[in-house]
Amino acid sequence: MRHVFADHLFLATLSLVSLFCFVASADAQQRRFVSNSRMVLGTETQLSASVRAGDIDGDGDTDLVVANGRHWPQQNYAFFNQSRARFNVARPLGVDLSTSYACELADLDGDGDLDIAVGNDMAPCLVFENDGRGRFTRHCEIGEPTSVRSMTTADVNGDGHIDLLLTCRGRPNRIFFNDGKAGFEKSTTFGSKDDSTIDVAVADLNEDGHVDLILANRDAQANMILLGEGDGKFASGTPFGKTEISSRAVATADFNLDGHMDWVMGNIEAANTIFFGDGKGGVARELNVGSAESRTYCIAVADFNKDGRPDFVAGNTGQKNAVAFNLKDGTFNLNQFGGSESASYGVCVSDLTGDGYADIVIANSNQQNRIFVNQPVKEN
Repeated sequence: MRHVFADHLFLATLSLVSLFCFVASADAQQRRFVSNSRMVLGTETQLSASVRAGDIDGDGDTDLVVANGRHWPQQNYAFFNQSRARFNVARPLGVDLSTSYACELADLDGDGDLDIAVGNDMAPCLVFENDGRGRFTRHCEIGEPTSVRSMTTADVNGDGHIDLLLTCRGRPNRIFFNDGKAGFEKSTTFGSKDDSTIDVAVADLNEDGHVDLILANRDAQANMILLGEGDGKFASGTPFGKTEISSRAVATADFNLDGHMDWVMGNIEAANTIFFGDGKGGVARELNVGSAESRTYCIAVADFNKDGRPDFVAGNTGQKNAVAFNLKDGTFNLNQFGGSESASYGVCVSDLTGDGYADIVIANSNQQNRIFVNQPVKEN
């Protein structure tokens, strides 16, 4: 049972002692994102690289899982929401410390609850099965150790089971096909053998019913589109955008509401770029958003002000994070938040407070991981 009075008191306190906030543009309902000294995940600073949200204990609240370590072994954790974004209970995920870059939540064994897959750098990647109450058991290893940088979940071969896509910097990227029982013996590669792929998004870009892949490549390699041929197979890649730009993140949405899937690339020392899809697997046009000196390491999409147009949040390193509000005229209004020395490697968006608005969680490397609650701007 929720204590309503305590919840209201907590949110009022949050408004009074907020550390960071920003205001949405006047083009839409005005919102602000607020954090304070209690809106953190634990008291320690970790080398966090990824955070994901989902109801892992089945109580109706959205919980969080954080992957820590990057190149150095650290403990991963699950944080349990005690209602209204209060994460007062945490449990370690597994026994071993590891070099974790990625975590993903999905029902991998088909039993109706969310399991966890963890992607590690040059260490075994793992699947943890959920007992339905948020207690996890190590289930299996995934493939051989490789240079994992991100993990994505999708039904790639159309068999109804959630598969795992691993991007591996400087090594072949891999797809592990789920047998329906969280077994991943069958696999294949995608992209070229020496891609510096940091992230991948899955969407049907040419509207043929097969999933396609969008690769975010670093080290001045061209970003690529791989069109799906069905049954987990992909055509050779088609480059898009400027080849001299290094990208670290990609997310998809129909930003211009024309019925075709678009995508936004998070770039290093370049403006982030939205590519508007033509519905045929190509690019109709592109739009730069933000500074030409942006250092974006992660991106997530949500309609933060509930105006019917998808916005996106960019997690940055060495500069403030930012939300790009999608305006009626087709432009984007950039609003910065957080600290200027942030090192944001991971971001996720979810309604943590139960008010129907998407909140933001930032996974920082060597800084505390922080929650930013989405609140309306108070009228004077």
